[in-house]
Amino acid sequence: MQRTVNDIGILGGTFNPIHLGHTLPAKAVAEHLSLDKVLVIPASIPPHKATPNVSAKQRATMVKLACESESIFSCDERELHRSGYSYTVDTLKELALSYPNSRLYFIMGLDSLLTFTQWHKYQEILSLCHLVVNTRPNYQLENLNHATQILLNEHQVSDVHALKQKKYGGILLLPCSLPNNEKHLNINLSSSEIRQRLINKQSCQKLLNPKVLDLINKNMLYR
Repeated sequence: MQRTVNDIGILGGTFNPIHLGHTLPAKAVAEHLSLDKVLVIPASIPPHKATPNVSAKQRATMVKLACESESIFSCDERELHRSGYSYTVDTLKELALSYPNSRLYFIMGLDSLLTFTQWHKYQEILSLCHLVVNTRPNYQLENLNHATQILLNEHQVSDVHALKQKKYGGILLLPCSLPNNEKHLNINLSSSEIRQRLINKQSCQKLLNPKVLDLINKNMLYR
């Protein structure tokens, strides 16, 4: 019998630039949760924070190139076309309308979870999607701040099966050692570190998709 509900992952970020620390963990999450697809959504950057000589269009192009290597990934540019501040809750409302028969899984890192209760309308976010959190080695739940502990007490589920019993509102903490999540890669690597490596003319061959690196080099981005 064909499933009537699709499972869609959402990976947001400025992706300035997108790197393997974004895509490899997201791919591992998609396989672990048997997602049907993952929408990679570049965020808009306020003008005062924009990187010199790198436009929103170029960031989106890099995301598209990274997505070409994985059939399950696709670039969604809706936040780049929205004027004013782009809040996650607004994006999720749009996605819920676009995919009414789907469960949405917002993929984030542990750092994002620690600040989640400060996000704009965070309770409404949990009425629109599940949170899937990539943890770090040796993380301790008792070390989480009080607001995050309360959030987990109310929303945490034990496994993928329990998560899929609900349309939204669950929080699943994933083990840091998912299958196919390359152990040699430092998934905590930041885009700012990669930009600095490019400025210093250090190799990023093992950190970026080859097509993304080629685009950066051809256009002399981040130099």
